[in-house]
Amino acid sequence: MLERITKEENCQTILLYHSLPDEVNTHDLIRILYAQGYTILLPTVVGCNLTLHVYEGEDTMNIGLAYGIQESLGKLFTEYSHIDLAIIPGMAFTQQGDRLGRGKGYYDRLLPQLTCPLIGIAFPFQLVPTIPTESHDIQMTEIITCKR
Repeated sequence: MLERITKEENCQTILLYHSLPDEVNTHDLIRILYAQGYTILLPTVVGCNLTLHVYEGEDTMNIGLAYGIQESLGKLFTEYSHIDLAIIPGMAFTQQGDRLGRGKGYYDRLLPQLTCPLIGIAFPFQLVPTIPTESHDIQMTEIITCKR
C-alpha cells in the first residue's frame, strides 16, 4: 500500500485515519509517511462532522470521545483543495468503488468537499458484490485490499 501512495505524482498532503481494531491498521503508515515528510491529516469527530487536523507526531494525539479513536491535536486544516490524496475507511466496498460506512454519515458530509483521489482500504473479505447506495454517496477512486 505504501508504494501505491508514494507513487502518486505531486502528492504532499494526505488525509488518513487512525484505524480502529477492526480496520486495516494505518498506525505505521501514518508514522512512516510523516517521517518521509508528507503532511498527514487526521479526522476528529466534532458533533456530527469531521474536522481535519495536521498530524504532528504521536505525542500530539488524544483519544476522541466518539469512538475512542486517536485524534490529532495538531493545527486545524481547512484548505480541502490542497489535499492531494485521501485514504478512507469503510465497513465494506465494491470493486466499483461503492463504500459502506458505520452509519453516522461523517464521511458522507466530508467527501463532497474533496477533489482529490479517494482510496478505500479494506481486508479482502470486505469486498462485496453490491452495497446499497443513495444519491449522496461518493464512490472511491480506487480500492486497495490488504492482508491482516
